[in-house]
Amino acid sequence: QARGASRSDKVENVVANAWKIAEMGVKEIVLTGVNIGDFGNGTEVIEGTAPKKEAMFIDLPRHMMISYPHLLQDVDAIVIVTELTLAAARDTIRLLAALKQCKVVGRLGVGLDNIDVPGCETQGMKVIPATGANALSVAEYVIASSMLLLRGAFAATDDVVAGRWPRNALSNGRETAGKTLGIIGFGSIGQTTARLARALGMHVIAFDPVMPASSPVFAEMGVKAATLDQVITQSDVVTLHVPLVDSTRGLFNAQRLSSMKPGAILINSSRGHIVDVEAVAESLKSGHLGGAALDVFDTEPMPASPVFEGCPGLLLTPHISGVTFEANERVSFLIAEKVLETLQS
Repeated sequence: QARGASRSDKVENVVANAWKIAEMGVKEIVLTGVNIGDFGNGTEVIEGTAPKKEAMFIDLPRHMMISYPHLLQDVDAIVIVTELTLAAARDTIRLLAALKQCKVVGRLGVGLDNIDVPGCETQGMKVIPATGANALSVAEYVIASSMLLLRGAFAATDDVVAGRWPRNALSNGRETAGKTLGIIGFGSIGQTTARLARALGMHVIAFDPVMPASSPVFAEMGVKAATLDQVITQSDVVTLHVPLVDSTRGLFNAQRLSSMKPGAILINSSRGHIVDVEAVAESLKSGHLGGAALDVFDTEPMPASPVFEGCPGLLLTPHISGVTFEANERVSFLIAEKVLETLQS
């Protein structure tokens, strides 16, 4: 639930919000991915923070849910904390079959590619993502990565400490103001990113596959609507904010990377499989790309990847762009409230 917070904060936030749901008389709630036992006696943790309500909170790791799906047969709501809980087709069939009376699936995150949404809806379960709750965290990640990679001067600490003085080598960094930011996917995260970028003096163009260029939101945000090719070829920084669907899988291949401006920056904080990471590594090593920030990968956790060795201007982070203390809190409360609304209706 709160990958950026301490482990004790995770449990405290999850349990506190789960008890909000218990106040409505829900008897059984499943919390996935929070190992309450890591903090000693899980019962003590819950009882110490809980009102006197008849409710059961089950912390089930993914492998337990798959191996013992009957444990889910009496739950009213399931809140998915970890990735891939309802993703694999074979496992999903078993899990969905076990959720006999579940009414709502809360997703402590935005992406739904790890959930069989049609399967849930067929069984009458409403799927609720935390749309918009982590938009600011992702937008700040994009802006910070853009500034870091354009300037290229923030990895000099070891040299300076060692008595080296790479001033000349670091004197050709680029300013952020005046650069063009291209946004692919202009939903809540894309729009928040545009607002921050314009405050820094960046020009912003955007493309959204499901939003017509005539949409008033572009003008309201001071953003120029563009085609996908225009965003790719005209931007100094390109940032991706699209879901993983058939049309976006492999979207940024070697050909599209080669059509970006020389020295441009690529940022992917959306989903793995959208960018060809090997092509990114080759483009960085050849000097065509000026930098890349990748927060998501085809396989997570990413295994050791020699392809990235020796890549200049590369920033890799472990899927944390939307994970901050504040975002975790917003996501938790939003899902707790939405689950409550669904159970009350």
